[in-house]
Amino acid sequence: MERLRFEDLPADPSLADPLPASPFTILARWLDEARAARATPNPDAIALATAGDDGRPSLRMVLCRGFDAADGSIVWYTNRRSRKGRELAVQPWASAMFFWDAVQRQARLEGPVALATDAESDAYFASRPRNAQISAWASDQSEPIASRQALLEKLRDTEARFAATDPVPRPPHWGGYRLRAEHVELWVGSAGRAHDRVRWERSASGWTSTRLQP
Repeated sequence: MERLRFEDLPADPSLADPLPASPFTILARWLDEARAARATPNPDAIALATAGDDGRPSLRMVLCRGFDAADGSIVWYTNRRSRKGRELAVQPWASAMFFWDAVQRQARLEGPVALATDAESDAYFASRPRNAQISAWASDQSEPIASRQALLEKLRDTEARFAATDPVPRPPHWGGYRLRAEHVELWVGSAGRAHDRVRWERSASGWTSTRLQP
């Protein structure tokens, strides 16, 4: 069997030197390319990790619904009484990760989290399908419920409550969060584990990058 020559491995030009000052220059292009190529069923999905006052992390998938390359931030929306909402109220810091398996690209972001503005939350809530708006009112997210039938009854009752209301208003406990990244790591997979990894860190004077071993 012919041995793999590392020098012959094809390289993804995304992380080639010289690197851009901001990782969001690359990340914005990656996200556009993932959407255009349908690199995954949902290219906007992110794994979001939070932790409460006990320091134990919890992880779930959410949808990135806002991306600001100039600010270096992402936004998602949820019930603020959910587990992640309660944890962020205690520890307003999170980690998020995009993973586009089909093109072997990964982006990790870490940073402080703040509430999105009411205007942002109102605008996004208004864009959701009506059934999703009803569900936001009906579901006490992360809380126990006796059965699926009980959940469906809550949904039907809430639907009846808002039958004559159009548009459905945003619940006061539902809204957005903005993670403003202070650390970003971009990764491109390669054969033979010759992966590319670069980490950026934000300071008052801007971003600095460090290439990491895979």
